[in-house]
Order: sequence, then structure tokens, then C-alpha cells
Amino acid sequence: MRYLLGFVTCSLLVLGTLKAQTPKNSSATDIYHAIEKLNFLGTALFIAAHPDDENTRLIAYLANNVKARTAYLSLTRGDGGQNLIGPELRELLGVLRTQELLAARRVDGGEQFFSRANDFGYSKQPGETLEIWNKEAILGDVVRTIRTFKPDVIINRFDHRTPGTTHGHHTSSAMLSFEAFDLANDANAYPEQLKMTDIWQPKRLFFNTSWWFYGSQEKFKAADKTNLLHMDVGTYYPMLGKSNNEIASLASSQHLCQGFGRLSTRGSEDEYIELLKGDLPKDKSNLFDGIDTTWKRVDGGEQIGDILYKVQENFNFKDPTVHIPELLKAYNLLQGISDVHWKELKTEELTTIIFAISGLHLEAFTQTAYTNPGQEVEVNVQALNRSDIDIKLKSVFINDQKVAIDNEALKNNNLVTKKVDLNIPSSTDYTSPYWLIEKGTLGTYKVSNTDLIGKPETPRAFNAKFLVNINSTLIPITRPVVYKYAKPDKGEIYQPFEIVPEA
Repeated sequence: MRYLLGFVTCSLLVLGTLKAQTPKNSSATDIYHAIEKLNFLGTALFIAAHPDDENTRLIAYLANNVKARTAYLSLTRGDGGQNLIGPELRELLGVLRTQELLAARRVDGGEQFFSRANDFGYSKQPGETLEIWNKEAILGDVVRTIRTFKPDVIINRFDHRTPGTTHGHHTSSAMLSFEAFDLANDANAYPEQLKMTDIWQPKRLFFNTSWWFYGSQEKFKAADKTNLLHMDVGTYYPMLGKSNNEIASLASSQHLCQGFGRLSTRGSEDEYIELLKGDLPKDKSNLFDGIDTTWKRVDGGEQIGDILYKVQENFNFKDPTVHIPELLKAYNLLQGISDVHWKELKTEELTTIIFAISGLHLEAFTQTAYTNPGQEVEVNVQALNRSDIDIKLKSVFINDQKVAIDNEALKNNNLVTKKVDLNIPSSTDYTSPYWLIEKGTLGTYKVSNTDLIGKPETPRAFNAKFLVNINSTLIPITRPVVYKYAKPDKGEIYQPFEIVPEA
């Protein structure tokens, strides 16, 4: 179903996704950091109610120090708040804040999820909130996120035991998380989800507490801390040239419309989390203590780990290309494991590392910002190998349309460019936030396509699918079709390629 608001919101989508569209250039340090994360098989999910509720210090610490795959599930998109930087309110504000959360995650290293809950404004009690939200629907969204993301540990930002002491949305987010922790592993709960994912049981559930929740620092000092874990999240990363607190401050400062720009902080920073469910770690500074986060947790993964741990241990910062043969060996072994979740996740990470090491640049771009359904637009496809590695571009498709490339050799630093006239089917939907396509209720967005529930954005309509042959190993990778242009006062700019109604 098409939605005319898509035309109105295009400008907001463009403003928020410029950096997301720009190709990332990775240094040897970035690549090494990615290999460290590749070799940590542990996952953490942070849950709260609104944009700006997330603890960027803890998310940055888990993503960059622990190396865990880390995400923030914000139950709402912040439609009910105020706007410091523009006139957008309600739905348009939610679109804006969605992009600000994605910008924050690009800084702190986390991922982003949402439920269908609508921020309808301030609520005093969780009972009122859950009634307006439709508790069963939003609880199902939390269960769905846990089942698909498969976290080992879940961290609530708020306390489920203190209704009426804070915003009803806040308490509700914790209550839903507490209930979903066990429901995610119950095949009788939301069985329709099991067509697309499996049941999952997280190992531990925590509450990210602090002295504030105790009323004063004095009360917190006197409190029983038996079930509390303590971490100093103010660590400094020499390879990144930043401290964890500096990264967290930069991430929080992406919340522009909420006025969250703040000074960077440095030095030690205590963070406390209280165990709510699961076993208490023996090492009270490590959320993952006792959980296997090595390649051994995957059937057939030990052989892959033997290769990748050696690459990490002996990483060549001056010439990372020497690791390509071993990385390709690990890639081929990875394709043979039976665990679909880890196979897909680690294949994507490893592909990104291999392409970064080779300096392989692949993109597909138009010279027009938008077009209409039923039209035709010229797309430029470019491929560049910036190494001496044997790389061939076997094929390129934009959706189902083939580009005139057939096993073309990519010689070092020789740019290959092809043009294709892309047909835009008349049935193509307009670019629009998927959660606004249909009219929802006061408390809940309506999303008929259940595959989209939880995603931060609507997937791009047109993507270039490259099939690359590196040293006789075929590796697929997908890039969105983007709009690329230059402005005299800005230089090169990337932004999304949009499908809009005719004016």
C-alpha cells in the first residue's frame, strides 16, 4: 500500500541518513578492531522506552571493550516529545528521532531495534501505558526481538518493581522485558513467530541500576550489593584514540532534537547492574562470565577459531593483505556450519573484513535524487580493487536486472564503471517509514508485514548485488543504490535514492 506521507518525510529521511550512505573507509586499526569482534561470540541487548533512555556508556563499553554484539531496543520512537531543532512533532518527530538513534549507534558501535509502541505522551502508571499500547502486541515485539537477536544477556534501563515512581513507559519497558525473558523460550508463546525464527533462552537478565534509583548516594553506599555487578566503563582505547566516555558522549550528542549535545567526559566511571534472572557471575565485573563466547560454542566452529585467533594474534598492521588466504579459508569453513544464526552473522562480519583489507570499493549510484514508479533511471555501477589480490567481478544484479559484467578482472587501482538503465516497476512502493504506511491506534503502530517489525528503517527498494571472486572463492555482497552528487560548498554527498509520487 502506498502512502503519500512518504513524500513529506523524504526530507527527514535524507537528513538523517547521509552519513549512513557514505562508504566507510577502514584503517588497519579499524580492521583489527573488527577481527576482535569477529572472534567474540556473545550478545547483549539493552531495553528501555524512548530515544535518549539508552545508556551510551554501557553500550559503548560492551561493544568496544567487551567486543560483544550489542543492541538497544527502544520500545518507542519518541513521537511524544519536543523538538529543539525544528517544527516536526508527533510522527515526523518519531522519524527524526529514529535517525538520531541510528546515528548514535554508528558512534558507539551498537545496533538498533524498535517495537510498534507509539510514544503517546506522558503516562503516570504502567497499567495505563500497557492498555494503550496493547500489551500483548508489544510484549510479542519484545519476544520477537529476543528470538531474532538471540542475546546472552539482557539489560533493563528501568526497574520493573517500582510502578508509579517514574514515567509509565519506563516501568512498562522493564516489565515487558522481565516477562519476555522466559516467554522467548516458550514455543506456545507467539507461535506464529516461529515460522521465521526459533525459540531462545537468554542466560541472564539485569537491571542497570545506580545511586539515583536508591534516592541518594548515601543510601546506595549502605545498600546490599550481593547481586550487583560493577564495571569501570571509563576505559581508554589506545587504538581508537578515545576513551569509552568520549565515545558515549559523542553518541548521546547525536540526539539533536532532544538537546542532548554534551561535553565529553573522561576518567573512571562506575556502572552497576543488578541480576534479576539467571546465575550470578563469579567475576562480578564480567556480564559474560561462565558463558562460552568462543568459536567453540558453534558446532564446527573450533577449526574456524583456530584460524581467526591466529590472524588476530599475528595481525600485520602494515600489510593486512597477507591475511587474505587464511581469512578465505575461514570463510569457506564458515559456509559449512549448520548453525544458521551464527553462519549468517559471522559471514557478514568476515565479508566486510575481507573487502576492507583488499580495499575493494563497490557502489551503485544515480545522478538523480528520486524517480517515480514506472520510470527508468540510469545507474552507475563502479568496482575498484586497491590491492594486488586476484579479484574478479563475476556478476552484478540490481534487484533482478543484470548489469553488463561477466567475470571481469579487477586490476590494482583500475576503476571499472558500467551504466545500466534501471526500470522502476509501476508497482514499486513510495519511500516511506513502514510503521506509518497504515493508520494505527493512539498507542500502537499498525504493521501488516510482520517481517518488518522491529527494524529501525524500511529496507531500501533497490540494491546492487555483487558476486566477487577472490582467489577462487565466491563472495556475495549487497550495496544499496544511492544518489551521489557534489555541492561547491560541501563536496561529495551521498543520500538515499527515493521513490516518490508524481507532483
